[in-house]
Amino acid sequence: MESRPNGRPKGNIWQEIAIVAPASLDSGFVAIMVFTDVPDFPAKPLNCTSMTDDSSPENTRPFYRRVILKLSGESLSHAGERGISMDEVSAIARQIKNAHSLGCQLAVVVGGGNILRGAQFKGSSGEMIQEATAHYMGMLATVINALALQDALEAIGSNTRVMSAIKMDGVAEPFIRRRAIRHLEKGRIVILAAGTGAPFVTTDTCAANRGLELDADIVLKATRVDGVYSDDPEKNPHAILYRELDYDTVIEKNLKVMDSTAIAQCRTHKLPILVFNFKKDGNIVKAVSGLKVGTRISPRSESGEQILINAT
Repeated sequence: MESRPNGRPKGNIWQEIAIVAPASLDSGFVAIMVFTDVPDFPAKPLNCTSMTDDSSPENTRPFYRRVILKLSGESLSHAGERGISMDEVSAIARQIKNAHSLGCQLAVVVGGGNILRGAQFKGSSGEMIQEATAHYMGMLATVINALALQDALEAIGSNTRVMSAIKMDGVAEPFIRRRAIRHLEKGRIVILAAGTGAPFVTTDTCAANRGLELDADIVLKATRVDGVYSDDPEKNPHAILYRELDYDTVIEKNLKVMDSTAIAQCRTHKLPILVFNFKKDGNIVKAVSGLKVGTRISPRSESGEQILINAT
């Protein structure tokens, strides 16, 4: 069998050496070679600059090697309601599993707004709850959501790990960058909870930060609308849906995509963002496959030409 430079054979297998002690001490030790299947993940995409025109979910394959999927807390509940709806969680879990089964390494940053937002106490609780404390409470809400999503994914056969930015060994691993990358490489879905572990930082900014830390190819922002509009489509029926934008246009037009800190982080490090409607079944698969869905936000060309393409 032909070997790689590191000594491991080519193909979807890897080797472990197990040293087994025999029954008698004078007969020495026996080395056993164990072969285990490990999924082959695709290499980093050759071209991540645009989405393909083919919008068919059939015969799809991952366009991205590794992605960050940002889910709001509200995505885990029915529209206009609070708490956790396992119907909604299960529907998202099925989409995530389908996207992951294509071979894409997938980490999920989950919010907590369906349970509690740190900002909701601002100005309403006097000095009873300090703002920083309220933000920590919001982080704990994201851990609750992460555990619900973990069980939903594992119930349908996915391997997962919950990693928390706040240490809570009884329910989650601590977030350690190298360990998270190793989980992704071994084919596990990593659910990232508790934001960055610091107050005054949104989970949108956490998604941008984790995308940079984990060397993701793109941040997928899952929403209840079809992408980025020129205005609130629920208030303005004539609002224009954009297909592609650049960071500068988003900032100049004050388009409501992610918070400004998250946009600035992605702009500085040229990390693309895709805003799409996760409520349409199959859209997460389309997103990781590079099919035309939602609004893609990326850097301007070297010439500095503005990117502002309307959906047709």
